[in-house]
Amino acid sequence: MSHRKLLFSAAILALSATPTFAQKNDPAEQRTSGLSDDFHNDDMIVVTAPYVDRLDILAGTSVLTGDDLTEDLRGQIGDSLTGLAGVSSTSFAPGASRPVLRGFQGPRVRVLTDGIGSLDASNTSVDHAVTIDPLTAQRVEVLRGPAVLLFGGDAIGGAVNVIDKRIPRDIPDDAVHIDAIGGYGSAANDWSIAGSVDVPLSSKLVIHADGSFRDTADVRVSGFVLAPALRAELLAAAAEEADEGYADEAAELTDSANLRGRVPNTASRTQTAGAGVAYIDDGGNLGFSVSYYDTDYGVPARPGTGHAHGDEEEGGEGGAEEGPVTIGLKQIRADLRGGVNIGGFFEALNFRAGYSDYEHTEFEGDEIGTAFSVSGIEARGELVQAEHNGWRGVLGTQVLVRDFNAIGAEAFVPKNSLESWALFALQEVDLGNWEMEGALRFDQTSISANIINFDRSFNTVSGAFGLAYAPDDAAFKIGANISHAERAPSAEELLSNGPHIATQAFEIGNPNFTTEKSWGGELYARWDSDDVQLSATAYANLFNDYIFEAETGAEQDGLPIFQYFQRNATYYGFEASASAVIARDGAFDFIADGVADYVRAKIDNGGGPVPRIPPLRLLGGLKAHSDNIDLRAEVEWSASQNKVVAFETPTDGFTIVNATAAWRPFGKEGGVTLLASANNIFDVNARRHASFTKDYVPLSGRDIRLSAKFSF
Repeated sequence: MSHRKLLFSAAILALSATPTFAQKNDPAEQRTSGLSDDFHNDDMIVVTAPYVDRLDILAGTSVLTGDDLTEDLRGQIGDSLTGLAGVSSTSFAPGASRPVLRGFQGPRVRVLTDGIGSLDASNTSVDHAVTIDPLTAQRVEVLRGPAVLLFGGDAIGGAVNVIDKRIPRDIPDDAVHIDAIGGYGSAANDWSIAGSVDVPLSSKLVIHADGSFRDTADVRVSGFVLAPALRAELLAAAAEEADEGYADEAAELTDSANLRGRVPNTASRTQTAGAGVAYIDDGGNLGFSVSYYDTDYGVPARPGTGHAHGDEEEGGEGGAEEGPVTIGLKQIRADLRGGVNIGGFFEALNFRAGYSDYEHTEFEGDEIGTAFSVSGIEARGELVQAEHNGWRGVLGTQVLVRDFNAIGAEAFVPKNSLESWALFALQEVDLGNWEMEGALRFDQTSISANIINFDRSFNTVSGAFGLAYAPDDAAFKIGANISHAERAPSAEELLSNGPHIATQAFEIGNPNFTTEKSWGGELYARWDSDDVQLSATAYANLFNDYIFEAETGAEQDGLPIFQYFQRNATYYGFEASASAVIARDGAFDFIADGVADYVRAKIDNGGGPVPRIPPLRLLGGLKAHSDNIDLRAEVEWSASQNKVVAFETPTDGFTIVNATAAWRPFGKEGGVTLLASANNIFDVNARRHASFTKDYVPLSGRDIRLSAKFSF
């Protein structure tokens, strides 16, 4: 361990040994009304950022909770959020899917657990699962806009913050409080169950335990598994093999091209467990938790493509078939959250830290292919300023230490270490009808790989300024934000150089990449009244030295080469959402809602589109809502995406119809909800363009889902 790592670890241990850190002043937590349904709490529709009363600079903020979260529960967090404006998914496989925000994915989107990174390997490759089980989530916040830089200078696209309650936030009134949820989905024979229990040991001490289990089979899809272009390619190859007298090879290619009904090797099994304890009093609180995440999932293979082992293959040619690729993944994690109310100019001192020991193994049939391991510590502390004449803010620091190692013939990234520390500040000034916000962040990031004598450091400075106007006693608000963000290249972008079995690609980075820089701007308008909520945001980002990965058309070891490049680029787009009560009749409110999003991204100077950018998408629904019953029908329309880079295939548009019913037999506060939904009712063959595997892993076909949740 390096000298700097020792200093980082010592600082973390010193802070964690102080029993006076809490988040008592979290405004979201102050609004918590007991534990009526802490597993998925419907009343919490505010951002949990432990900073200031209103984080208005976050012009694009979406929250998924309660029945809405239950209806959209999937095995991976990326697939649970696609109904929100500006959100798509990598949808690599049912077992591995990260969110895509405003067209950004990978290292430009941070996935957080209660403000701390997931500390897994999901940002290193699209086939790696996120180690957060949506079944255990209490609330999911999607944060976009320039102030997301408070969570990391690399989070240019935004952040997804998943709130669980493994470290309790308050003391339940009951002697024992239990939350549980269970469900079934027909498309993948998807069975899931999760539960949690909170027990107060005294008026100030509470313990918590939870667990979850999910088991799925291969996912059922509509029609042909392969997209038309890939299917035609395989049929042409089959005809060529037949002409040359290779009947067995021709038959195999034909069978692959004509595959229908289910996507092979997409089954998964996931189990989690967690326990926590918290001490809470008027002066602050301190809590600690440990958790375990274990999943095994299949990695679907691109038909017609083998993989190579370099010198192990005779003549260096690929195509060897050892068996289906599966991933076995485990993570053990420890978390700390605390704070103290100190009074004076700074009203609170908050602290959050997490430690992770992560490993996953890529199997080729029964043989071990490549083993990945990640160990890391992330910690952050904030001094929250007391409000003074409309002025409020927060000063903070953040530390991350990560060791990454890959062992095996297809370890495409060498063993490496990352160390980073940051200082950040957010200040808000309320001037009556006007409000100003400013944010500033400095990061120092060091990446080293001793095995190849690589050692580089990057200093980045990011900032943002926002101005908003709201008339007196009006529900209307308009605002503008401008930001400058800088991002250090990731280890994968710098150091990749080798075959990757799961993505079936030969990936090449560039150790000479410089810092990625961007200027961004937003214009937004919001209306928020009792019956109508409207939000619209237009945004643009201008990048210098933008880093992206694209297929080159060349091959190495029998695999297509995907190489990282650095060019200037431009992103622009919009996202909008609306919800309005259009009628009332007896106990029911009738609500119309919808979202729309669009992003255009291109490499400057004729470089063509940025790969895997989602197309225009519209989603609209009608809902009948009462205390006991909710009925909803919705239509999602996605345009075709024909703006593609070389060697990237277009994606056809699609229209999907969904319907949901929820019944609360004992009323809104009764603690019992039964849900039934029919997704993709007309069994449409649909694909998300943001997916690396979209040509051979379509979205699921018709899926009937039943679920129940209880809180008592």
